[in-house]
Amino acid sequence: MTFDAQALELCEIRDMHFAYSDRDTMLYALSLGMGADPINAAELPFVYEGAGLRAVPTMAVVLASTGIIRRTGVDLSKVLHGEQRLTLHRPLPVSGELLATSRVAAVYDKGAGKGAVLLLETKARTLDDQADGGFGGPQGAGPEPHSIPARPPDTVERFATRPDAALLYRLNADRNPLHADPKAAARAGFERPILHGLATYGIACRAVLKAAYDYQVDAIRTFDARFSAPVYPGDELVIEIWKNGDHVAFRARVPARDTIVLNNGRCSIGAPQ
Repeated sequence: MTFDAQALELCEIRDMHFAYSDRDTMLYALSLGMGADPINAAELPFVYEGAGLRAVPTMAVVLASTGIIRRTGVDLSKVLHGEQRLTLHRPLPVSGELLATSRVAAVYDKGAGKGAVLLLETKARTLDDQADGGFGGPQGAGPEPHSIPARPPDTVERFATRPDAALLYRLNADRNPLHADPKAAARAGFERPILHGLATYGIACRAVLKAAYDYQVDAIRTFDARFSAPVYPGDELVIEIWKNGDHVAFRARVPARDTIVLNNGRCSIGAPQ
């Protein structure tokens, strides 16, 4: 079927209200595997309020999920999340209330029988904030992927995902049955339920925080990556990291299948604005 691109670009949700607590902040970190080592003092502040609770920066992408994709009328069974870009204008509070505005920023035709690319943008701000902080894709032409250095990575981090990782992560926001129901996964062409792309994205943020920034969440300004292959709960993830001055490049692979599952990653640092 075809759809009206001009009508899609008029699709918008304005000032949807969201509230989250320290419980949500700890649940998000736990769903990324933080706290698996109960005596890891560096990760304890992400899962225990008594250690000076911090929010993992990538939690921003699940806090204000407006569900705008459902407003577009596209066939959700044929939708794939291809890329995620995040910009933080200030550190993410560990609890609070948000107002989020989402829109279809652009629609790109890939040709007959090949589908289309929808660029969705969400801007969120706290209730006491007059300036717009945002996350999502930029306006204009489709974003070019970030390049990965040709040299060997400076750091490699390994994380074993839990067999029930998708069931845990879906409690953050995305309850798509693709991540829980074996029958739904089979209809989509997968041997079993797959892990959320945003879970892999969050695990990559955990790796970058550990390897490059000593868990200093305030340092992260942007966090971008492209989803290149599915991850199954229970897979071991290897995150390769390159340090390049004011930013790091990263990608994730599943060594058991010799498959890159997250690519073209870039995390930049800078003073919040």
